[in-house]
Amino acid sequence: MNKGIFSVSKIVLALSSVLGMSQVAMANQAPFITDAVANGTVKINMRARYEGVDEDNAKKGANAGTLRTRLTYKTAGFMGINVLAEVDNVTAIGQFNSTDNGNTGYSVVADPEGTDVNQIALTYKRDDLKATAGRQRILHQGQRFVGGVGWRQNEQTYDSLRVEYALNSALNFDYVYIHNINRVFGDSSAKPDMHGAFQLVNVNYKINKSHKVTGFAYNLDYDTSADSSTQTLGFDYDGKLGVVYLHTSYATQSDTADSTKDFSADYYAVDASIKVSSFKIKAGVEVLGSDNGVAFSTPLATLHKYQGFADKFLGTPATGIQDVFAGVATKIGPVAVSATYHDFKSDVDSIDYGSELDLTAKYKFNKNVTGLVKYADYSADEHSVDTSKLWVMVNVNF
Repeated sequence: MNKGIFSVSKIVLALSSVLGMSQVAMANQAPFITDAVANGTVKINMRARYEGVDEDNAKKGANAGTLRTRLTYKTAGFMGINVLAEVDNVTAIGQFNSTDNGNTGYSVVADPEGTDVNQIALTYKRDDLKATAGRQRILHQGQRFVGGVGWRQNEQTYDSLRVEYALNSALNFDYVYIHNINRVFGDSSAKPDMHGAFQLVNVNYKINKSHKVTGFAYNLDYDTSADSSTQTLGFDYDGKLGVVYLHTSYATQSDTADSTKDFSADYYAVDASIKVSSFKIKAGVEVLGSDNGVAFSTPLATLHKYQGFADKFLGTPATGIQDVFAGVATKIGPVAVSATYHDFKSDVDSIDYGSELDLTAKYKFNKNVTGLVKYADYSADEHSVDTSKLWVMVNVNF
């Protein structure tokens, strides 16, 4: 599952040139480079998961057993530089449609088998400047617009150049240029990587210890699917007002570059949470609007975190979506549990899409081993079909 590793290497070499690392200097520092390699850290992660899917349609139910094994190596620092390399392998048993195995008569569990270079990046850090080139993980504010889709066994990573600069203790600037997005589907010909010129800008300002605001601008210019090209401007706010934790966000999105679409759609979200004794109660609303038959989209997001675990809204319906939700979380002995209810409607035309109940239970066996059970039950009205999903997962770190 090679995902453009040669282009990644070119980016890494380019950054090396920018940093002025001449061959003579490298030769003179050879013993120190050897020390940086020898003193690097190695981590191993194994994540085994069962996922069962039952949909009220003609497809057969999915029963997927998958194991992701991840090996991560990071050198020690050398002249402000370190190198990160990470390789994933996904193996599977069971009957399901991985999007790549040809089992189209079964429900989808999007965890194709294969071995993949998940990350390979060179980072330079000096004082308040940090620059990273190569294939890397990028997670922006809650991953609602840019994330790693870490729930899937094959993570989404980015072949990119990223520059982060802290102007002071309160104000931070983050710029990313991406030319290739390595999606969770591996080398699937039906769902290939996304190529183009993608630019992400985040400016984070910490007002004080209780309030933070982020302004963002995302310009996505696709090579092969020009009508997907969009530009998005918005802001995020997180803060604490007394005992209430509040999050709000607003963004506007329109067509750009060579897109033939003509639209301008809005996004907004408001949610609040409060702790009452051992319970955390949360409620909110999130709206992805629609204009001229085109809905607000977040193609780089970790979508599994939003609009229900059943993943019935991975693509925003053309009439947009309104998600009103409420949930509660607590601990029962050593087990952390939560329940969340969603009610889904369209943004225009008042269409009742359906509702969903999501349940989780998490138990930490020790510092290296965690278990998770998760269940989603989607009741369809005017969107998709009734769907239930069950996950049982064990995560082990070495």
